[in-house]
Amino acid sequence: PLTSLSGFIETMINGDVTDEAMQLRFLKIMDEESKRMTRLIDDLLSLSRVEVYEHIIPEDDVSVLAMISAVRDTLIGKAEARNMQIIVRDNRLDKTKPAQILGSYDELTEVFVNLVENAIKYGFEDSQIVIELTEPMPSQLQIDVINQGEGIAKQHLSRITERFYRIDKARSRQIGGTGLGLAIVKHILNRHRGHMRVESMPGASTVFKVTLPLLQSTGDSIK
Repeated sequence: PLTSLSGFIETMINGDVTDEAMQLRFLKIMDEESKRMTRLIDDLLSLSRVEVYEHIIPEDDVSVLAMISAVRDTLIGKAEARNMQIIVRDNRLDKTKPAQILGSYDELTEVFVNLVENAIKYGFEDSQIVIELTEPMPSQLQIDVINQGEGIAKQHLSRITERFYRIDKARSRQIGGTGLGLAIVKHILNRHRGHMRVESMPGASTVFKVTLPLLQSTGDSIK
């Protein structure tokens, strides 16, 4: 971003652009590049912060359903702009039991905002994004983020959480990606002693499967 900004600024300072329409075009590009730089800095700071505290398990009680509902409410406008729906499904056998974990509400919100935003960006228009809660084991909560879209080819699946790794660099830049979002997700989940798997069928669907340890009703902490 800085290279582009410096080039356009120098061109305009030298008076090489006298056409008003061209000046406006340059200014719009400069605005986009400055915003991209801001996103990049924010993601780098976020990644650095979570790495520093990765060995410390957060100790707040987090209601996962409430947090997921808040994420949905935050992103519903972006989804509707592409004529997409965000559906939350609680498929746990015992829905009366609170889905609570020890964690950081803000960090977990960042995880699912990232995953749902990606589902919106890379999903097909006029499709659904499903956030599904299940309990594969009594001590585990699984949250799947499912979208219908182009999918991810098999050779990329093991690398998508690497820093700055992009499947389609041109498209990622076009929609504002920094290449750090999934790396941040991975480190936050590590801090919460959770993990993520990705399953994808190109041209059909992609599922990000997040597994987190449940807070036991006995009051035991996560080991």
